[in-house]
Amino acid sequence: MKNLIYLLITVTSLISCNNQTEQKNSVSNPNEPMSLQSIKKIDVHSHFRYDRDDLSAFFEKWNMQAVLVDVAIEEDESVSRSWDKYIDLEKSHPSIFWLCSSLIGVNIDDPNFAEQEISRLKKEINDGAKMVKVWKNFGMVTKDMSGQFIQIDDSRLKPIWDFLKTQNIPVIAHIGEPVQAWRPLDDPNNPHYNYYNLHPEYHAFKHPEIPSYETIMSARDYWIEQNPDLIILCAHMGSMSHDVQMIAERLDKFPNMYVESAARFGDLAGQDSKQVKAFFERYQDRILFGTDYGNNSLQSDVTSEGLQNEIEYLDTNYSRLWTYLSTTDSVEIRNQKSIGLALSADVLHKVYYQNAVDLLGLD
Repeated sequence: MKNLIYLLITVTSLISCNNQTEQKNSVSNPNEPMSLQSIKKIDVHSHFRYDRDDLSAFFEKWNMQAVLVDVAIEEDESVSRSWDKYIDLEKSHPSIFWLCSSLIGVNIDDPNFAEQEISRLKKEINDGAKMVKVWKNFGMVTKDMSGQFIQIDDSRLKPIWDFLKTQNIPVIAHIGEPVQAWRPLDDPNNPHYNYYNLHPEYHAFKHPEIPSYETIMSARDYWIEQNPDLIILCAHMGSMSHDVQMIAERLDKFPNMYVESAARFGDLAGQDSKQVKAFFERYQDRILFGTDYGNNSLQSDVTSEGLQNEIEYLDTNYSRLWTYLSTTDSVEIRNQKSIGLALSADVLHKVYYQNAVDLLGLD
């Protein structure tokens, strides 16, 4: 989209943010390097659970908003969620955050399961949920009463998908894990090395009872195919981030499928930059920006130094991703060295912002 007018917000530092005046709109010049403020942004996959005194200033600096994606985890036959925390944060910053609910398969054998979940989702959609998340519990964790892992294409979930279609609510689907989860963890440069060391319960290589990568991906693909009117945003590049061609094949096959990038930039950086750039350009209308960034502690439980480190960490990591997407500079992401993709302003605008606005029906 040529001659697009973008909102430019210039802020010199986090400390001085509150002293800045309102900035004026400016036309982006494609012949000049883009500043990080020149593109509006929506982080479509974030986990900011608690407020911070400088959170508004940080998002203003980045000209950014975010979707708070609920995390539902099975714990001893109960479900732990982040929903209430996100409700509180969204109420405190309604101009920054949107909400995403969640669905998990615990108690799927109950004949009233679908009805009860639909009732809950109705309330949470009324409370502002713009999406519903399904997690890797499907396929890798939660079992039904027969002892079988519940796959995402389970027919007992169909009434829920039909309901979400009527509400025009997309599903953000973190189904499966990177293929490395089914491989030995013997390379410290593996972009997922640290994660599986910290979360060995998801390192499927050590858990032969977990279905194969291919089984879970096949169930996911069949689910997408059987629900062509359901908009599905495949989180983490659809657990296919090691191979952009593999993602492309699914995007070509399933017109209702989109992908987002959270926590998978290391996999992208490990591939040929020209191929990755071509992928972004070809599917520029169906790729969304996400990070998985957030926080986990009350502000009162973190020292002032810790809060400063937290903001610096976020700033450094958002900057690294901006460098990768918008420049040809050398960059290292999760031990993967690459050069930036230097995507055009038009493509960046779609990936960072417009695709999320369109998919979620945002104002």
